[in-house]
Amino acid sequence: MTETITIPAGERGVLRLFALDMPAQQAKFLREPGAAAQVLGVETLEADQVEVFPVKDLDDLGLAGYLAEGYAIAPEQLDHDALAALTGWVLLLRSRAFGGQETHLDPDPALRLIGTYREAVTDWSAGPLEAGSAAPYSAPPPPPRALRRKARGVGFALFAVVMALIVALLAWWIA
Repeated sequence: MTETITIPAGERGVLRLFALDMPAQQAKFLREPGAAAQVLGVETLEADQVEVFPVKDLDDLGLAGYLAEGYAIAPEQLDHDALAALTGWVLLLRSRAFGGQETHLDPDPALRLIGTYREAVTDWSAGPLEAGSAAPYSAPPPPPRALRRKARGVGFALFAVVMALIVALLAWWIA
């Protein structure tokens, strides 16, 4: 009997790899809508977050290479020998498949959990900017002539719009 796997609410960036101990035709069927959810013991899954494929399709890249390059799994998380020994079909399940909801997986005995891996995440934090040019209002003020030129341009545009409206109103009234 397999254990229940709890997926916490809001989980992100986690990939679970299952070996499929079943005939190829049955494994292929898991690509159909709702089939993967059924063998995982859940109501629904986002289908685009589930992959079912034979390991032999990865050719020279191998399963470890696919996880490292395709999913940004750090090489130190991967047991290369165990992954190289896998044959047959596998199921890759991303945590996004659950829509951020807490979920309890009760997988079919034909599914064997091989590993749970964390995708590399980008650290978007940064220290404070210390350059003088990063301070607010640090740019030199524009010269007075440029400000006057800009003000004249805005005034002329406003004048042109008002005159066009007056001409259009007179043309409408006369016609």
